[in-house]
Amino acid sequence: MKLVVGLGNPGDQYAHTRHNVGWMVVDRLADRAGLSGRGRTRDAAAVLRARLAGSEVVLVKPLTFMNESGVAVRKALARERTVLVDVLVIADDFALPFGKLRFREGGGAGGHNGLRSIIEELGTEKFGRLRVGIGEPGANAIDHVLSRFQPPEQQRLGELLDAAADAVEEWVREGTNRAANRFNSFELRPADESRAAPPGAVDGPPGPDGVRRTRTGWRRARLVEDPE
Repeated sequence: MKLVVGLGNPGDQYAHTRHNVGWMVVDRLADRAGLSGRGRTRDAAAVLRARLAGSEVVLVKPLTFMNESGVAVRKALARERTVLVDVLVIADDFALPFGKLRFREGGGAGGHNGLRSIIEELGTEKFGRLRVGIGEPGANAIDHVLSRFQPPEQQRLGELLDAAADAVEEWVREGTNRAANRFNSFELRPADESRAAPPGAVDGPPGPDGVRRTRTGWRRARLVEDPE
């Protein structure tokens, strides 16, 4: 059984922050599977069983705070008897420009507390991860990762989540190396071009039916709303 883990922090105050982009990608995958809101809480995580890209996949959102994510991941692996090659962790990365995607089969935590916790709990770095670029911080990295996306980023956040969800589905079908070959070069269209693209154009706005054309297919648009 493949395990897809999205990292984030629980609580409404963190729901739309950069640090929770892993949760956002998992939510997008659940939406595609028609399973939004149907998860259950088990072993400090929200868990959904979904069918993605023709395979059964377990979607996991640890409900611990970020620096204890490894506890929930270790328990999920034990419960599902999943081998490490079938694990993908989705995490934000401020070392990548906003909108970039980066697959890796292993490696260190790169300063990410959630990845560090998982490595410590599992005793290994040998699990796949999909890093989602959230842009470089200014003077304070903590303030940056806990901040919300700026309006030009909000405009393109739906496209980024679609691309990340496409990347996860490619990982399910083909594994990390082939998914990396396809998506590590992905780049978002600049905000002004995206705004100018007509309905029906690749990465343009949705048409009257709410369907938007992406580089990997047609997707029904889902608004990313700021509760404030």
